[in-house]
Amino acid sequence: MKVATGLFQAQPYTQQCEVIAKEGAHAVIGVSSGNSYFSAQRVIDLACWGAAHFAQVDLIYTDLFVGEMFEALGYPADDARRKAVKNLRGVRAKATAAAQAVDPTGSRVRARALSELTAIPAYQDIHGNLVALLEGDPEFRATCDALVGTFLSAKLLHGQTATRRQHEVCLKYVCAEAPLFLDTPAILGVPSSLNCYHQLLPMAELLYARGAGLRASRNQGHVVITPVEGQHDER
Repeated sequence: MKVATGLFQAQPYTQQCEVIAKEGAHAVIGVSSGNSYFSAQRVIDLACWGAAHFAQVDLIYTDLFVGEMFEALGYPADDARRKAVKNLRGVRAKATAAAQAVDPTGSRVRARALSELTAIPAYQDIHGNLVALLEGDPEFRATCDALVGTFLSAKLLHGQTATRRQHEVCLKYVCAEAPLFLDTPAILGVPSSLNCYHQLLPMAELLYARGAGLRASRNQGHVVITPVEGQHDER
């Protein structure tokens, strides 16, 4: 069921995800660094949408392995570091400004770096399990390898083949983000949580499949949130 909500329409991935969305306890809105989709106005609009539908909202921006990714893609070390610093400064400013604009008290809407979560025991447990699964779970490894391959094919010049270093850095990036796809409630201590992004999570088919294997927790959901047709952020 696709529901238009103001500037955005939300598509829960499963019926259980829809139940979690209706509960409205908590939402993670991912904000990627260096992604032109996330203009300052759009991040504010996303924060407004989140605050209108959830008791708590975390705008979480990715700040892990950014410099390493640029270096792996061929930038000299100094250039990669400068580019990472610039991108992270920009995404941090957008997320922080949006949270403050929508909720000046900071009681319901927060801007948080992904790195802030790495000291939380539940995050560490989930992350450690994912790293182990890369070696021991063929299904998970295949999913991650396909995701990395798709990402790198869009970044490399036509005909180029990804190096081992590029593949390894991408895998680290995937495993750093993935705990929030699996069990945000355990990590942040909320009753349920909806992971919101403008594209389908590449792991969604695996994480929300029936049967045994690596699966999202029952109180973890995912929704694809996209701008309503005809709406844009140049207002």
